[in-house]
Amino acid sequence: MTSDGMEKDRVIDRAERVLYKTYNRFPVVFDRGEGVCLYDLEGNEYLDFGAGIAVMALGYNDPEYNLEMGEQLGKLLHISNLFYNEPAADAGERLLRASQMERVFFTNSGTEAVEGALKIAKRYAYNRDGRGGHEIIAMEHSFHGRSLGALSVTGNDHYREPFGPLLPGVRFARFNDLDSVRALVNDNTCGIIMETIQGEGGIYPASEEFLRGVRALCDEHDLVLILDEIQCGMGRSGSMFAWQEYGVKPDVMTVAKALGNGVPVGAFLACGKAADAMKPGDHGTTYGGNPFVCRAADTVLRLFEERHILEHVRIMGTYLWERLEEFAGNHECVVGHRGKGLIQGLEFDRPVGDIVSKALLDQRLVLISAGANVIRFVPPLVVTQDHVDLMLEKLEASL
Repeated sequence: MTSDGMEKDRVIDRAERVLYKTYNRFPVVFDRGEGVCLYDLEGNEYLDFGAGIAVMALGYNDPEYNLEMGEQLGKLLHISNLFYNEPAADAGERLLRASQMERVFFTNSGTEAVEGALKIAKRYAYNRDGRGGHEIIAMEHSFHGRSLGALSVTGNDHYREPFGPLLPGVRFARFNDLDSVRALVNDNTCGIIMETIQGEGGIYPASEEFLRGVRALCDEHDLVLILDEIQCGMGRSGSMFAWQEYGVKPDVMTVAKALGNGVPVGAFLACGKAADAMKPGDHGTTYGGNPFVCRAADTVLRLFEERHILEHVRIMGTYLWERLEEFAGNHECVVGHRGKGLIQGLEFDRPVGDIVSKALLDQRLVLISAGANVIRFVPPLVVTQDHVDLMLEKLEASL
């Protein structure tokens, strides 16, 4: 074993001793990244089609991004929300301009963004009715995070059961089944939360009819529509936010992952009746919206504009779709292909865990699953056709 191999084993052994065992990690220690590639301690190159679970939109080690973050690092990291800071105003303006929303609250993560969004729905209904006890409608097979509040609206019993009782008053409808949503609306309902494209649930885009129907239900019953764009937003679908392709605007939206290109930052945004629902003291955060993370978000949004990332995603999304369709047609074990832009999935007739691990360890290809039977393709948004072709060669070899 090389010295680098020995060092890898030492790192893994140390991590296993000290880190809480909530992940079954692959036996790889990544040391650095460049573009759409990762490198382990031994210098092996891995093609990355997971992007840190749809986070690294600009790829790894982007020089202009690094320069901006280094500059902010030398100025100011944190001051608390008792004071103003310019990067927060800059990032807020860019994010509102991109989303056409009205107000933004910066958080530390997507899960925290969901927590804030749920509070807006409940606060709005409290302001309207003068009472609490309101309910939320969420979707089966959804995923919104692992805090108790976000877990309460996550439609997967596997994640929920060990931690009950969870937030009361949550009812689950079937995704893309408008009648099932309509049947759950009652006088206590205050909001509906859903992913515009279900990610962990298997890469299922909402149908236009369904999304428009849910919007109409919310308008009819004065409910808050929350769209979770944490994974499918920030350009991944080919639009800055996936709901923009449908022309259906939410009252509240959550965003995170690619917003900071690796720096932990999320946000919830509101407009219309939800924009002023929360009052001073209703919500807060120690770290959220600090100068460092907001400089990251502002830089990402600016580089998206300057580099025409959305146009590139649309081109590459079409190419990835065509190549995956060709791949699916050549393999009977592939039984489904879904998605938009650079968030796509192949469904197999078997669990994909062995395929993903073989691709990683034998072919130096990073892939992630979405549920038991779906391989999820969420590469950095700067991916090229050559990268797609190489990925499919490696996937072919893994099968």
